[in-house]
Amino acid sequence: MVYEKLPHTDIEVSKICLGTMTWGKQNTEAEGHEQMDHALEQGINFFDTAELYPIPAHPDLHAVTESIMGNWFKKNRNRDKVVLASKIVGKAPFTKFIRTTGFSRESIVSAVEGSLQRLQTDYIDLYQLHWPERNTNYFGQRGYDASVTDHWEDNIHQVLETLRDLVRQGKIRHVGLSNENPWGTMRFLEESKVHASLPRMLTVQNSYNLLNRLFEVGMSEISMREQVGLLAYSPLAFGVLSGKYLGGRMPEGSRLALFPQYARYSGKRAMEACQRYYELARAHDLSLPQMALAFVNSRPFVTSNIIGATSMRQLKENIGSIDVQLSQAVLNEIEHIHNDIPNPAP
Repeated sequence: MVYEKLPHTDIEVSKICLGTMTWGKQNTEAEGHEQMDHALEQGINFFDTAELYPIPAHPDLHAVTESIMGNWFKKNRNRDKVVLASKIVGKAPFTKFIRTTGFSRESIVSAVEGSLQRLQTDYIDLYQLHWPERNTNYFGQRGYDASVTDHWEDNIHQVLETLRDLVRQGKIRHVGLSNENPWGTMRFLEESKVHASLPRMLTVQNSYNLLNRLFEVGMSEISMREQVGLLAYSPLAFGVLSGKYLGGRMPEGSRLALFPQYARYSGKRAMEACQRYYELARAHDLSLPQMALAFVNSRPFVTSNIIGATSMRQLKENIGSIDVQLSQAVLNEIEHIHNDIPNPAP
């Protein structure tokens, strides 16, 4: 396994992070425990979860994933071997069953307390804001509505103050962002620079894959210059970059078969690009998923690549991508395809 420093800390995290959003929905508790066992054996020490999981969110399954993980920690008594990340949901219609109060002080405190209880731990290593509370474009929305005037900027200081207090209490160690854009990232950084007592956002968890490289526009410079590490999620684009949907196939039990609403990465142009990446991988005796993951692993702004799997076969192949080094010829051809079909699935 390869390890990177969590920016601005001495904490080493594995370049591959174990994602957990299917546990409790597509995966049973036993399967989740098997994945954690195997990941830890392979040197993965970084696990990511959220109070929202499993996905799709549903009141009957609220935070089941965290409970599954907490039972594993209790059973194995190995909490100290894992760098644990979790998240608080933002305001959204589909999270009303969790709370409707956004990132108020009371919301953040209760969210952290709930996660600690379910995870059966005294602390969370990295606590993240799952998506912006303000009105902005994320989750694949291309344009920003400039007419929006929600004045959410006024809340940034209060959010950081609450997170600071939780750090001082030892309940969380560090903080990060998720689904953020350049303005939001820099505003949080600016606030913590001006007010030295406030915690600095160390990471941003955004989607990044061969079909969606928008992080490279604006965010990558912030990442490199400000040392805000990318925790790349959806590196296989909801499984599209496994190649299993090519040729119009829809495997039974697959994510898109179960949840057709998650069509972010499966439009016509995205499938055209996927077909070309598949052919490139075959031409160089690579599997498409390992090539796609190895590309993400190779980016200098990526601190960790969050993989997810519903089977042990998938998990083992995904972890194996850490040993794949892409040749310059492959990287050049990836750029050629990207230039022809840039970011077909934002």
